[in-house]
Amino acid sequence: MNKLAIKWSLILIIIFGSLALIYPSYEWYSKTPAEREKLEATGDRPKRILNLGLDLRGGSSLLLELDVSKLTGKESLTDSMARAIEIIRNRIDQYGVGEIPITRQGEKWISVQLPGIANPEQAEALIGKTAMLEFRIVQDNKDAQEAVSKIYELDDAFNPDGSLTEQAAKLQPAGISIMKDKKGNIVALSDIAQVTGADLEDARVAPGEYGYSEVEFQFNSEGSKKFGALTGANIGKQLAIVLDNTVQSAPVIQSRITSNGRITGQFTVEEARQLAIILRAGALPAPVTIIEKRVIGPGLGEDSIKSGLKASLIGFLFIVCFMSVYYRFSGVISSVALFLNLVFLMSTMSYFAATLTLPGIAGIILSLAMAVDANVLILERMREERSYGQPLAVAIKEGYDKAWSAIFDSNLTTWIASILLFQFGTGPVKGFALTLTLGLLVGVFTSVFVTRAIYELLLTANPKDISI
Repeated sequence: MNKLAIKWSLILIIIFGSLALIYPSYEWYSKTPAEREKLEATGDRPKRILNLGLDLRGGSSLLLELDVSKLTGKESLTDSMARAIEIIRNRIDQYGVGEIPITRQGEKWISVQLPGIANPEQAEALIGKTAMLEFRIVQDNKDAQEAVSKIYELDDAFNPDGSLTEQAAKLQPAGISIMKDKKGNIVALSDIAQVTGADLEDARVAPGEYGYSEVEFQFNSEGSKKFGALTGANIGKQLAIVLDNTVQSAPVIQSRITSNGRITGQFTVEEARQLAIILRAGALPAPVTIIEKRVIGPGLGEDSIKSGLKASLIGFLFIVCFMSVYYRFSGVISSVALFLNLVFLMSTMSYFAATLTLPGIAGIILSLAMAVDANVLILERMREERSYGQPLAVAIKEGYDKAWSAIFDSNLTTWIASILLFQFGTGPVKGFALTLTLGLLVGVFTSVFVTRAIYELLLTANPKDISI
């Protein structure tokens, strides 16, 4: 197999591979919004497709603030923010909404975009819950009973987050924590939680009594040891299951329990599902507050897509016409390479399940412009060589060789700038930088490698009939 045959084998493999990668995206977006929503709800959404960003698909954008005053001080703010972002991402992923852009902004803020979700109340509740799960022994000694009675007499004993007010906290005996249960009853508990949600390995929804749902949980090896020791030493006593300063249930310990347990509390199926997700993903290092919420309707996104496609199509046709008229048949070759550039770029983004935004479309257009520029440099060099009386084959070779340094320099400098934008930018800037970076790499390949392979193939067929 000669060198040209190897080149064309590679090009054809890339073309067919690219079409195969693009097809799932085409098939997905050919469906109606209702069909896509149904498939997403069942988890049947393809993994390697081009995702549409918030500005193209519509949805919600949330800005969260981490309450740094509630951090324990065991880890730095940077580590706490990284952990909070990872936990939020895990919660959303398990909720069934994948490929969500979640980024840190400034010192203590987190940006969360929810494309396709115009009614994000459930996702907001899922994101914001702290989910501090604790297991404590119920205290029924004389001091505990007296403290509970006195706190009952207070008009305002609890803060909105379930903690005691300053006045009520003064009535709390040493070694005892006073909390409320879901029905508003006051319960005295041990002040130390010997087992927490950090010791869990898994949590899932299970059917309970009277049509309610429950949450089954399983401890890891270390948690099983702790829970076994706790329950074994307190048989006959009540074990309170506490979630975010609220007693969910307090069953009597009948025997030593090690690895498994249940949280009951008259949950609906959705409440139990969200609780299981939160417990699996882990507790946030500190509470988060939603300080900004923006909702973008799907109609605006559809209008943006139509406008973007229209502008891209008009621009592409104008370039094809200009190149074909000014550079004749060589301009047609450049136009073919430009079309392949777009195909390869879309397939690459589909493979990495990248998110396309309006700034991303701008990056694509700029990368196509850079590819056109590379073709113009090559064709002008070819014309120059032909004006010196060089044969067609020599003119083509010299055109590529002499244009390469200028193409490399211009693409390298732009590529460095786009890498820096991607590294240090956020939101729309990242989308622009991503498509520009990929587009530059693909553009060099099509402008230099693919077009040269086309010329070499044509030269073997009719070496004197290529107009420039």
